[in-house]
Amino acid sequence: MKRFVVIGLGNFGASVAETLYMMKHEVVALDTSEAAVDRIAPHVTRAAVGDGRQLKMLERAGAKGANAGVVSTGHDVTASILSTLALKDLGVREVFVKVISLDHARVMEKLGVTETIFPERESGHRLATRIMSTTILNYVRLGTGFSVQEMAVPESWIGHSLRQLELPRKHGINVVALHDVLTDEMIPVPDADAMLKDSDTLLVAGKDDDLARAANVK
Repeated sequence: MKRFVVIGLGNFGASVAETLYMMKHEVVALDTSEAAVDRIAPHVTRAAVGDGRQLKMLERAGAKGANAGVVSTGHDVTASILSTLALKDLGVREVFVKVISLDHARVMEKLGVTETIFPERESGHRLATRIMSTTILNYVRLGTGFSVQEMAVPESWIGHSLRQLELPRKHGINVVALHDVLTDEMIPVPDADAMLKDSDTLLVAGKDDDLARAANVK
């Protein structure tokens, strides 16, 4: 079991806290709003009304030495900076910060946070990627220029095996898993000789440009 600290209990922070707790981890949640703390209290290990910028407050709540911290203080950029510094001072090894702009992200990256999360931008990117192609069903960005996408099997691939299609050589992409939509079975290591069906979707990884070309194969 790991211990996590979540500072800021808006929609994003509360969702992270509740999910981590559901996954059987210890979760310490803080917010300056008593109402927000009351809402999350039944769904975390410990919930406290307090200022996440204050070192002593975090220490009393149990943040010292936590495995990771999540900072989600809305539009208060100063609060996110000071909360991050406080977590680092308490020996929290990994800090994830929800940001509201690219400038905010750059500031947090300068502080050496593990990762910045820009939900609105990332959601918009995923939606744009999905709607520009009827083939793409889901999209997860892995890094600059790389992603994992779930795509419907193009018509010309149906009835062919992954070995026959030679996707890594011909398209520069790798199949991570196969999802049979009819049975809802996820196959993490697909049989290279099994014939693809129109009820299959493929979880593929690679460069965005290569994935976009593959998604537009007829």
